[in-house]
Amino acid sequence: MLQRCHDGASRVTKERIGIYSGTFNPVYAGHIAFALQAVQAAKLDRLYFLPERRPRHKKTVEHFGHRVAMLQRAVRPYPNFEVLELDDVSFSMQRTLPNLEIMFPDSQLVFLVGSDAVLHMSTWPHIERLFAMAELVIGRRDGQAVEDIKQTVASWPQAPLVTLINSYAPDVSSTSVREALQTRQSTKGLLKSVAQYSNHHWLYVSLPK
Repeated sequence: MLQRCHDGASRVTKERIGIYSGTFNPVYAGHIAFALQAVQAAKLDRLYFLPERRPRHKKTVEHFGHRVAMLQRAVRPYPNFEVLELDDVSFSMQRTLPNLEIMFPDSQLVFLVGSDAVLHMSTWPHIERLFAMAELVIGRRDGQAVEDIKQTVASWPQAPLVTLINSYAPDVSSTSVREALQTRQSTKGLLKSVAQYSNHHWLYVSLPK
C-alpha cells in the first residue's frame, strides 16, 4: 500500500538519496524489506544505511564494528544499497544533517523511519531542520493504524512530503532476532549472513535481562 499523506509539487529531476538511520542491532530481514519498498515507492536512486555508534536510550548494543560488518554483508546483494559510517556518536539535526548535505549536494534526501518513531519526532531537538529540507518514508509497524499516523503527520507545524507504506514484516523485531541468535536457533526475519557472522564471533551470547 502506498499512501501519500501530502500532495507535493512536481519533483525536480535530481538524484534522490535514501537515508536509513538506526541501531541495526542486528540488521534483519524487515530492515532490508523496508529499504526495498522505500526505493520503489519513493523512487530512490541510492539508499544508505546509517548505523549509530552510540544510540540514545539504548544502554547495551553490540560493538559498532560488528553491527557495521553485519550490515555490509546484508546489503551485498543490492547494488543500490550502501553502508555509511559517520563520526557522529548518534544521529542529530545539528551535526548529522549538515554533514549529509555536504556529502550529497544538489540531491533530495529522503529519510526512512518506522511509524513508532513518528509519534515522537515532533519532540526531537531541531526537528524543523529535517522537515524543511527532506522527505520521509514511513513504514507502518504492527498495531498502528494508518489514520493515526496520518493525523500525527498532519499535526506537525511544518510537515514534509511523506510516503506511507505497509511493512512486509511489521511484526518482526530485532529483539526476537537477538533472542534467536543467543540460543543459536532460527526465527522469522533472521538473515543467514547475520546468523553466520554472529555465530562465528559469539555475538549476543549474553543479553540484558
